[in-house]
Amino acid sequence: MALKKFKPTSPARRFASGPAFDEITKNAPEKSLCEKLVSSGGRNSTGRITVRRRGGGHKKTYRIIDFKRDKFGVSGKVVAVEYDPNRTSRIALVQYVDGEKRYILAPVGLNVGDVVMSGEKAEIEVGNALPLSIIPLGMQVHNIELKEKKGGQIARSAGSAATIMAREGGFAFLKFPSGEVRKVSVACYATIGQIGNMDHMNIRVGKAGRNRWKGNRPKVRGVAMNPVDHPMGGGEGRTSGGRHPCSPWGWITKGKKTRDKHKSSDKYIVKRRNK
Repeated sequence: MALKKFKPTSPARRFASGPAFDEITKNAPEKSLCEKLVSSGGRNSTGRITVRRRGGGHKKTYRIIDFKRDKFGVSGKVVAVEYDPNRTSRIALVQYVDGEKRYILAPVGLNVGDVVMSGEKAEIEVGNALPLSIIPLGMQVHNIELKEKKGGQIARSAGSAATIMAREGGFAFLKFPSGEVRKVSVACYATIGQIGNMDHMNIRVGKAGRNRWKGNRPKVRGVAMNPVDHPMGGGEGRTSGGRHPCSPWGWITKGKKTRDKHKSSDKYIVKRRNK
């Protein structure tokens, strides 16, 4: 993927950049694989805002992605690479020999005309999904299952992948870009290759309005509010708050660990991402 720059018609446009969409081969999505997506604006079923700073944004249609890759032993041909507004990666439209069509995440090196397959008999090639017990050590994988037959949950965003380090006692040891090493059952499926659209992290938004298109609303600092609105508000002149950063309800927002102490998956983490 390549990035494109824009003519400096305004100060915001001068340093902005965006995707060139060189790899996109089809503009309109497959209607049979689309669902209506209703924007909640951060509100729950009673209408209260439970997630702040969300709202607006461009209307989107949800594409149904095959994260399970459970069409075993049936080969499929990549007929298109498409843009998906719901994720950072590109998606590939696969048509199987029995006529069924499915969307999968598009890894680096997967092009129109390539053949993909999932199952224990699939070859070790980019885009094929196999159990971790079969994939050779040192290979990069994405769309990794944490529980057997649940579907891929890890390494699904643009440019992400995990490396298979070792296998022992029914588990595969996976190293992630963050440095974390985690044990995953060898019966779980993963797809070979690294997710495409690797330049996504280098995009420069350029202006605030572009974030509004994404559905992100402005964030107001607590120290800029009044005492009635925030624990860090008020004061004569400018102040830094005088206490640890917190939410309007007094919850510590920096440094406080929010992970459950009794998380059942902790025992599968061999090495944490932070030292």
